[in-house]
Amino acid sequence: MSPKILFKLLLIGLVMPTVASAVSDEDFKAKTTKNLINLCTTSSDDPKYKEAIHFCQGYAVGAYDYYRAANNGPNGQQLFCFPKPEPSRNEAIEKVVAWAQQHPEYMSDMPVETEFRALAELWPCKK
Repeated sequence: MSPKILFKLLLIGLVMPTVASAVSDEDFKAKTTKNLINLCTTSSDDPKYKEAIHFCQGYAVGAYDYYRAANNGPNGQQLFCFPKPEPSRNEAIEKVVAWAQQHPEYMSDMPVETEFRALAELWPCKK
């Protein structure tokens, strides 16, 4: 996925449905998927909205960039494969967040694990 598309995916956090509770300082530690989902779905009325959305975007971009670097080259293993044309970054983030919300069993897992579990299930590579 290109950085442009990833950036668009992360912007989905700006248009996602809001979470009833306010973002907590604990969410910014991003220890769990729930923490990251809270940040990515922060209400625009939340006093920490700007920080939360930027954190969400930074986390997702960092995870994706590391994935690309680690899987670069002929021996790289692809965990997911986007269709052509690729979904926008906003579309992909929206789908990952929705997928995570539909799988509460992963809310205590590390966010990066859930992010890539969702991407792999949403856009599996053809064998």
